[in-house]
Amino acid sequence: MFVKGSCCKAGAFSFLGYFQQNKPKTVRFVHHNLVTIPMTRQQLFEQIQRKRSYLCIGLDTDLKKIPQHLLQHEDPIFEFNRQIIEATSDLCVAYKPNIAFYEAHGPKGWVSLQKTLEAIPEDVFSIADAKRGDIGNTSELYARAFFEQMHFDSITVAPYMGADSVTPFLQFPDKWVILLALTSNEGSKDFQFSSVVAQGEEHFLFEKVLLRSQEWGTPENMMYVVGATRCDYIERVREIAPDNFLLVPGVGAQGGSLAEISKYGMNSHCGLLVNSSRQIIYASQGEDFAEKARTAALAVQQEMDRYLNEYIPS
Repeated sequence: MFVKGSCCKAGAFSFLGYFQQNKPKTVRFVHHNLVTIPMTRQQLFEQIQRKRSYLCIGLDTDLKKIPQHLLQHEDPIFEFNRQIIEATSDLCVAYKPNIAFYEAHGPKGWVSLQKTLEAIPEDVFSIADAKRGDIGNTSELYARAFFEQMHFDSITVAPYMGADSVTPFLQFPDKWVILLALTSNEGSKDFQFSSVVAQGEEHFLFEKVLLRSQEWGTPENMMYVVGATRCDYIERVREIAPDNFLLVPGVGAQGGSLAEISKYGMNSHCGLLVNSSRQIIYASQGEDFAEKARTAALAVQQEMDRYLNEYIPS
């Protein structure tokens, strides 16, 4: 994983120019390529055990929702993220910036994103929630952007275009694909529950995605997105993908049940990264926003600790 922690100058509006001028001093270079510290499946489980948490915090940072006093900073998005990360990094095992909230601001947004990534401690898994997926050569370029230039540990990928749009992301050692399988948005009913034939039997389309993609990756490099509001299907997901990690959004503001997700989705390696965004990062609109975010994250972590004790006895 990318070695983070440097302070970064704001005001450079070129992403590449910013990065060239502000390389973290702790990064080692070999043949002009960054040496990264990978996060393997076992290492991720060890972090879960150490922190007694499988919490992923979504950094869906919206200038319209952050505390107004931060707008006086040269880079208010980064300043908000920095304080959230400093307040919560010991309580979570992953951060998930939603890329749309950054690229909407053009070059400045990409600078904020890179600075945010560098602020994430090296023992915390980083997810680029980008939902990319295109023909093979384009997917390869997307993969290079997020894995080689920005050094995320993982990226969310849409599987609609099939194997040749996904496998380029799987060619990068020690990086992860998080494949959209069963989402919680209302429009998921348009396609994901359509009846199709897979392996000679009738299945829902999301089941075919799970079945077919098992041929592309392994539990060491592929996770699946499964919405928290789809708890009644998590058992079926676990039948098809018993060992893969599941990234589960929708807990908190969207009403997903952490108790049900944990009961039906946890495996012997925990196998869950449960995401919460708004409930944590927007817990307060005041100057105490980071403190309140920590309080909200702590409540989730303490509940997760109970489920870990229940389902994975030490």
